[in-house]
Amino acid sequence: MKIIDLSKPIQYNKEDPWFMKVKIKHKPHKKAKWLIRALGLPFKLFPKGFEGWADDTIQKMGVHSTTHIDAPWHYSPTTNGKKSKTIDEVPLEWCYGEGIVIDMKHKEDFDAITIEDIEDFLKEQNLTIKEGMIVLIKTGRDIYNGTKNFHEIGTGMSAAATEWLIDKGIKVMGIDSWGWDLPLPYMLKKAKETGNSELFWEAHLVGQKKEYCHMEQLVNLDALPYSGFKVAVFPLKIVGASAAPARVVAMLD
Repeated sequence: MKIIDLSKPIQYNKEDPWFMKVKIKHKPHKKAKWLIRALGLPFKLFPKGFEGWADDTIQKMGVHSTTHIDAPWHYSPTTNGKKSKTIDEVPLEWCYGEGIVIDMKHKEDFDAITIEDIEDFLKEQNLTIKEGMIVLIKTGRDIYNGTKNFHEIGTGMSAAATEWLIDKGIKVMGIDSWGWDLPLPYMLKKAKETGNSELFWEAHLVGQKKEYCHMEQLVNLDALPYSGFKVAVFPLKIVGASAAPARVVAMLD
């Protein structure tokens, strides 16, 4: 079996905007050495070669800062009139399944992905979306992950295409752009220019009426075939959270 990592590294990057900054403190072995001594174990009783243990503290990391999966709670407090699931309530059965890649690398920045785009791709590649699949939208924008303007560029899913996937029986989907929708600054600008209140966050807000989860900031989708693999995307079990970092991997026989 070959396992392909679809998750970005969790580390400090000075180019990340403030809302994506991750800060981790790495504690060397020698720090624990003195802690153990303070707890009462004399140095002469330390095992041979033992220098203490390494430790690390995540000092700052938002649940949406790195490769993550959003829970229905992120989109709205209710889904179709019922309380939305937080990330710890998302069934693990949703998080493992047959994968399919939808190649949308040809889409220009700020040009939303439509139902027709997806249908044309599936027809060209003789592929079928089946209930329970995990759908991965490849835009190629992961090459900008870690740059200052990552969140300002790229394509994204339309509300109609998102709803179409849900109606096909898809509970979990993901993208290698910063977000699932078109870039946030672009949506803000267009909503103000047009006065159209339906433009902002339209794909996310499908979750107000239809239950689903999506992943953002995936990487390495170019390493996958379009089909014939499994995907595992198990989030950290953060009680009450709107999302969680996840180690997303694809498995090929």
